[in-house]
Amino acid sequence: MPHAKEKNKTFISMHAWIIWLLSALFMFYKYALEVSPSVMTTTLMSTFNISGAALGNLAACYFYAYLLLQIPAGFLLDKIGPRKITTLAIALCAFGSLLFSKADTLLIAGIGRFLTGAGAAFAAVNCLKLIANWFPQKQFAFMAGLMMTVAMLGAVGGQAPLATFIDAMDWRYAMQFIGFAGLILAALFWLTVRDISPLHKKEKHIISQNISFSSSLKRVLKNPQGWWLSVYSGFAFAPVMIFGGLWGVSFISEAFLISSNMAAQSVSLIFIGFAVGAPFFGWFSDWLGKRVIVMFWGTLIALITISAVIYMPSLSNSSLTFLLFLFGFSISSFLLCFTMMREISLPILAATAIGFMNAFDALLGAASDPLTGWFLDLVWDGKLVDGARVFSVSAYKTAFLALPAFLTLSLIALWRIKETYCKPSIPSSLP
Repeated sequence: MPHAKEKNKTFISMHAWIIWLLSALFMFYKYALEVSPSVMTTTLMSTFNISGAALGNLAACYFYAYLLLQIPAGFLLDKIGPRKITTLAIALCAFGSLLFSKADTLLIAGIGRFLTGAGAAFAAVNCLKLIANWFPQKQFAFMAGLMMTVAMLGAVGGQAPLATFIDAMDWRYAMQFIGFAGLILAALFWLTVRDISPLHKKEKHIISQNISFSSSLKRVLKNPQGWWLSVYSGFAFAPVMIFGGLWGVSFISEAFLISSNMAAQSVSLIFIGFAVGAPFFGWFSDWLGKRVIVMFWGTLIALITISAVIYMPSLSNSSLTFLLFLFGFSISSFLLCFTMMREISLPILAATAIGFMNAFDALLGAASDPLTGWFLDLVWDGKLVDGARVFSVSAYKTAFLALPAFLTLSLIALWRIKETYCKPSIPSSLP
């Protein structure tokens, strides 16, 4: 009998890792789609005959949906469970990609991006919810970091590899391929994932309960530490998406006089650095027994490195690649705020709380892309190449002032966050 129990535990453990992998693959998929416009800036401006601000708005359609659905996504995952909700979310993501690939007007392209963002809104909260439901509490920070490693590899895939694919084929074929891949992932998710580990079925505090959306949200909103963590998260991550998700490739191509493909490879180093740093900081903060100090130094180094990339004169290519990698590596420390949100929230409300935090990331992303494009249009010197606007290096440097400003604001918010010492600071169940 003991042997049979051990065998059953091993099977459950393997199943947990498979569920985590499929959830992480959804994160991979989400980030590949999120950053994909960065390697298509010139193509999209030319295809739809649009300005920088309009391109920023097109890219931000993804974040508009992402923002609107973050908190409802968390509640639905808490209430109904990840398997049903996330399968639909992946399928919606895929459909949005397919619609975007067929768009012949800016409106249809915007709707495609919006639907993609609507589906993607469930990716992070789903994975973190399933980690909470299938893995021990002590593994949460490391598993969340490992999740972001896979996610950032998706962002890498949405940079240089996608740029190569587009050069060889066409952006529409590339987005169609990504759409069909998403439908396959949705089917695999439905067939494989279960909401709760059999080992946790008796733990009522992680199982869906009869709690209303307003009650869930009220409990999350009443926690001031949740607000400060969310403000920090939004301002810390926004520079990654402004620079890595849309405008960095064209800036580096113009500033360092290299091809778009080479620039995409350089920007990919941000996400590679993030992929390396995320699990490292999860492990390191657990070992140290502290999270806030790790986030502080990581964010400060990120502020210094991205400022050097944008404003340091006569930067060599080797220095550029090192600084981009270091920026991605150091800013990945911000991910610890998700673990802290888990530590200060009731387990049954984990997805709702994390969705609330993610809403700040989406809000900054939704506002920053078009705002950056508007600044670029404001100082545009009239240069056109194949019908697309080409912005000067000085224009980018003006628009990118937001990046160090955001990171400075995130450091200010961080001073209001109380250390959890890597331990839950709330009761494990609803009263």
